[in-house]
Amino acid sequence: MSRKTSETNIEISLNLDGKGQFHVDTGIEFFDHMLNSFAKHGFFDLEVKADGDVGVDDHHTVEDVGILLGEVFKEAIGNKRGIKRMAHAIVPMDDSLATVAVDIGGRSYTVFDIEFTNQKVGTLSTENVEHFFESFANSAMININTKVEGENDHHKIEALFKAFARALNDASRVEHDKIPSTKGVL
Repeated sequence: MSRKTSETNIEISLNLDGKGQFHVDTGIEFFDHMLNSFAKHGFFDLEVKADGDVGVDDHHTVEDVGILLGEVFKEAIGNKRGIKRMAHAIVPMDDSLATVAVDIGGRSYTVFDIEFTNQKVGTLSTENVEHFFESFANSAMININTKVEGENDHHKIEALFKAFARALNDASRVEHDKIPSTKGVL
């Protein structure tokens, strides 16, 4: 799937039933590292090629990758028949502890309970980490609730991406043949 704007040109493929293989190039090395962790710890096969106006800053690339990755996830999950739907993961990384809960319920909402000490990790603006998760949630139509504690911003962000991957993998697992909703639709 692709997304092309005057600010970015992005192609993403995602296999939810993968082996954790990845090839990611966004032009933002720390963001690449986080998406690689997302693929590896979610056991998703992920390919991302993004050309963006990173000379301006990282905002448009991070936002548009979040939007497109959410769209790709929504397409990959299909009609949601049989999925577990809700899951959570708690992941430590050195001084940090990330808790992420997700609901693939057809409504978007993001709770982001993380404070950063620095404005950037590498060339990734820490304010854009929240924006990535909001963009993903809005286009995938899922709830993401996060809480991360710790001192080191690198560790907090990495624990967050790993916990998100594990929660999303668990929530998207097929367990039965029903639509997991009292409404009968998701």
